[in-house]
Amino acid sequence: MFEDLRPHLIELRKRLLISALSVIVCFIICFNFWAPLLDFMTAPLKAVLPDSSNIIFTQVAEPFFTAMKVAFFAGLLLALPIIFWQFWLFVAPGLYENEKKYVIPFVLSATVMFAVGAAFCYYFVVPVGFSFLINFGGTLFQALPSIGDYVGFFTKIVVAFGISFELPVVTFFLAKIGMITDESLKRFFRYAVVGIFIFAAIMTPPDVLSQFMLAIPLIGLYSLSILIAKMVNPASKDEDEDEDEDEEEIDDEK
Repeated sequence: MFEDLRPHLIELRKRLLISALSVIVCFIICFNFWAPLLDFMTAPLKAVLPDSSNIIFTQVAEPFFTAMKVAFFAGLLLALPIIFWQFWLFVAPGLYENEKKYVIPFVLSATVMFAVGAAFCYYFVVPVGFSFLINFGGTLFQALPSIGDYVGFFTKIVVAFGISFELPVVTFFLAKIGMITDESLKRFFRYAVVGIFIFAAIMTPPDVLSQFMLAIPLIGLYSLSILIAKMVNPASKDEDEDEDEDEEEIDDEK
């Protein structure tokens, strides 16, 4: 059994190594520009901070490690096209020849959707969330946010939005290899909505508006994914009939 898996493990190691090297190279490049990158990342926070407040650091090594975080985050984003390309090259041998032609659309669409999700978070969600958090206690306390804590929280929420917006791309891929259909996504819709709101509550600031700003686009993307699955891998008539029978049984039980 191990001998059968060995070629796949070797190929996986190769793709992971190339992806890791691309992140390291991009990290080194971005480290030379960490200051302007940090200014760009802190712009939404500075826009809502009172005049008497400022961003601080509380530990001696915090500015250095913050610069490392910023460079790594920017390097990871810069290396995303290469990472997506390596992922496709890993799964391509298991695809048919007519499916391998989607490599460039897959890499481009995955990169674009991640960028759209990150931009949506940066320009809409982050300003609203931090405005609420800063103003909530601004009348009683002076806001002195730590740069290390802010960068950690900022990167988490931006990556969460970027990954969330990959849903249509993942759906297309899974539908193309026959793992899901539009009917399977429809059956799972009510559970997906609950999961989306739980995910939004965990990943966004603790205000309801920010949570809805992640949950509503995700529900829309899930609905779009149903349409994509219907075009790529529509459910067979037998599956539709089974779905109708299941719904009738549920109605009878009620």
